[in-house]
Amino acid sequence: MKIPADLAHFKKLRQKLVLEIHDKGITDPGVLNAINTIPRQFFMPPDLADKSYEDKAYPIGEGQTISQPYTVAYQTQLLDVQPHHRVLEIGTGSAYQAVILALLAFEVFSIERQKRLFEKNKQFGFLKEFSNLYLFYGDGFEGLQQLAPFDRILITAAAPFVPPKLVEQLKWRGKMVLPLGIEKPQRMALITKKENDEIEEAYFDNFTFVPMLQGKKE
Repeated sequence: MKIPADLAHFKKLRQKLVLEIHDKGITDPGVLNAINTIPRQFFMPPDLADKSYEDKAYPIGEGQTISQPYTVAYQTQLLDVQPHHRVLEIGTGSAYQAVILALLAFEVFSIERQKRLFEKNKQFGFLKEFSNLYLFYGDGFEGLQQLAPFDRILITAAAPFVPPKLVEQLKWRGKMVLPLGIEKPQRMALITKKENDEIEEAYFDNFTFVPMLQGKKE
C-alpha cells in the first residue's frame, strides 16, 4: 500500500487538534508530541480523510472504529509508557493507537482478532517504518504468553471483566489500562499488579468502546 503525502494543511489541523486535547486535560509532553507527529489521515478510510482531525471516532470496517484522538491520548497518558517499556496492545484496529505507542515505548506487540484488519495492516507500508511494532492475529483474551511479561498492557475495546491471562502476563508493578464494563458508557480502569499477583484497581472517566470479544474471526 502506497504511503500518501502528509500535506501541509493536515499538519496545521494536527497542531490544532493537539491544542484541543491539551485543553481537555492531556498534558503529557510525549503523548502530545506523538499525536502531533502521526498523520491520522493515513489510518482513516479515504473518503473520510478530510475528517481526520475532528476529535471523533469513525468506522474503519469489520464493525470496528478508529478511536477519538482524545480517547487515544487519554488511554496513553494513563498508561504512563516509558522508553524502556515492552507494551502489549489488545485490539490493533486501524493501528493508529499502536503507532502512537511505538513512538513512546521500546517494543509494542499488538493483537487483532479480525483477520481482514490484521492482513490489511500487514500490507500497510507506513507501519513498516516502525521496527519496534509487531502485529499478531489472535485472541486478545489469551494475550501473548510466549512473549510475556509486559510492562504495560492496553486494551482498546470494552472488556466485560479484567482478563486473568493478561494479568498473569503483566510484570510486577506493571500497569494495564482498559475500558471496563458491558453497558455503555464504560469506566476507564487502571490495573496495577502487586505482590502475589494481587491487583489494585482505580477508575476514571467514562468512555464508549466497541465490545472486546473472545476468539478469532476469519
